[in-house]
Parts: sequence; C-alpha cells; structure tokens
Amino acid sequence: MFGDIMGMMGKLKETQQKVEETKKRLDFVLIDEKSNDGLLEVTLTANRKIKNISISNDLLADKEMLEDYLVTVLNKAIEKATSVNETELAAVAKEGMPNIPGMDMFK
Repeated sequence: MFGDIMGMMGKLKETQQKVEETKKRLDFVLIDEKSNDGLLEVTLTANRKIKNISISNDLLADKEMLEDYLVTVLNKAIEKATSVNETELAAVAKEGMPNIPGMDMFK
C-alpha cells in the first residue's frame, strides 16, 4: 500500500515536470492570425504572449477601424492559442494520471 502511494507521488511529480516542460515549449509554438483582407497580422505564442503586430499603412488613417481590427484579430489569435495550450497541457496531464479508482472521468 505504501509503495503504491510513493509510486503515485512519483508519477504526479513526473507529470508536473512534464507540464512545466510543455509550458516552456509552448513559448516557441507560434500562432499567426490575420484580418480577412490581410491588413493586420498578429503573432502570439501558444502561451498567449504577443510576439508581433503588423499593421498596413491603409489602417493608420482610420483609428476606429484599426481599433476594431486589433480587437477582432487579437481575440481570434488568443482563442486559437488558448485551444492549442489547453490541448497540449491536457494531453500531458492525462498521460500522467495515476490509475486511481473513481478518477476515470479524467481519461
């Protein structure tokens, strides 16, 4: 019984380490998103850090339109990055879950 607990603790620690490694790796996974007309492009990491914003000169003349574009494109990029992030971390966590009775809901 004690050995089982130690084994589970080791497995959890290992999983935690893998989660941390995955988070670091996600800093290098880039998500590109652009407006439909290509006038605004943003690049984020899968950890939702903005790496680059590229704005066409055509948008600089219209502050209100630029603001709308930024909100729309950034939100789409954040949504994609969040999806990648959650999928990757869930896969690592699921793989490392010890076989605990009643914990089948995580599989």
